Amino acid sequence: QVQLVESGGGLVQPGGSLRLSCAVPIFTPSYYAIGWFRQAPGKDRDLISCISSGDGSTDYADSVKGRFTISRESAKNTNTVYLQMNSLKPEDTGVYYCALKSPWYGTCWITRGRKDFGSWGQGTQVTVSS
Repeated sequence: QVQLVESGGGLVQPGGSLRLSCAVPIFTPSYYAIGWFRQAPGKDRDLISCISSGDGSTDYADSVKGRFTISRESAKNTNTVYLQMNSLKPEDTGVYYCALKSPWYGTCWITRGRKDFGSWGQGTQVTVSS
């Protein structure tokens, strides 16, 4: 399995912003998808955003559409997937995980949920509170 590493969580006031990062090892096959999941206390781990490396297509859950943006940056020694979170709400509180499915060709659809994701990060806590 591939080890992913998340960073960027923290405490933020309602209406604020955070940017999460997910470091993807460079030896990951060229065609993959990265998903960001959120797990609120006592609830399931839900897929909220996804990006495909091949065509750069993205998809979002309705709860974050228009507020969150997923993006990918490729450099010589690392690949990083970001989740820019704006206009944060208390209901965005939870542990955020990034996960990988590889190989993956085509669009990564939110409706597929956790299916095919095989490698996970350790999670980063996001707390939205005044």
